[in-house]
Amino acid sequence: MQRRLFTTVLLAVLTLTAAGLFAGCTKKDVKPEIVKVDFAYYNPVSLVLKEKKFLEEDLAKDNIKVEWIHSLGSNKSLELLNSKSADFGSTAGAAALIGKANGNPIKSVYVYSKPEWTALVVRSDSTITKVEDLKGKKVAVTRGTDPHIFLLRALDKVGLSEKDIELVPLQHPDGRNALEKGDVDAWAGLDPLMATTEVDKGSKLFYRDANLNTYGVLNVREEFAKQYPAYVNKVIIAYEKARVWAQQNPAEFKAILARDAKLNDAVATRVLERTDISDPVIGEKQITTISAAGDVLKKSGVIKADVDVTALVKALIDPQYGNPVK
Repeated sequence: MQRRLFTTVLLAVLTLTAAGLFAGCTKKDVKPEIVKVDFAYYNPVSLVLKEKKFLEEDLAKDNIKVEWIHSLGSNKSLELLNSKSADFGSTAGAAALIGKANGNPIKSVYVYSKPEWTALVVRSDSTITKVEDLKGKKVAVTRGTDPHIFLLRALDKVGLSEKDIELVPLQHPDGRNALEKGDVDAWAGLDPLMATTEVDKGSKLFYRDANLNTYGVLNVREEFAKQYPAYVNKVIIAYEKARVWAQQNPAEFKAILARDAKLNDAVATRVLERTDISDPVIGEKQITTISAAGDVLKKSGVIKADVDVTALVKALIDPQYGNPVK
């Protein structure tokens, strides 16, 4: 009886040990076949990363391919993430918050820029000079993006809301075209399109506030992060190589942006003058800035009234992957 009991216990221990070893091997060896990353003209560092192939070089050691997907705006990037068409996507911080509030399972893990990439724009002959002048006017904007959030916050500062204007929902390039053709009175712009109409058409940035622009953040699908945490780190490390390279090679950095986004030198210069890529660390600064935007989004009805903005932001910002500049 004792021998049988001993044998049963021994077999159980051996089984559990083998299972543990197998699980350990599986966890260690698990890797994606492909990593899908977006690139965007509003994220110039992504263009460097794509050009220099830092990520491809690293992942080739594990026989992993990289697929690049073009994002036209934060809203499109969020759609790519939600549909699993991309594993990593570039958005504004507040746009990522809207996605999170709407059930998009993402984490923000890296800061690719602190940009002044949006302002309120009118044609050169416009009589609009202040935010209050927008009352009753047609304003083009891409919903769910930093320009949209910037517009809402600018209106809120002077006691207005989206209900006081005629909002014309258009994707960023169409918004610029509508402004230049006179189909709308103003546009909540986004670089590099904003810089293009400013330089080429003399359009005026009549309302600017760099502090209302939320950070440019790199987001990862939560499912990907849970399955492949080591590869989240690898993507961040590759991004960091691209950021440092861009800082060390400003002329080439501008040339890549100009070529890929089809910008002339003056426009590319204007864009990069408004793009700070000096601090990639995600954490408390982003929590503070995005929370302030979230409060206005809640007030405006973009985020539901019962949402705990502070808790939502803390669930979005994920600094666990460490300081990339160590």
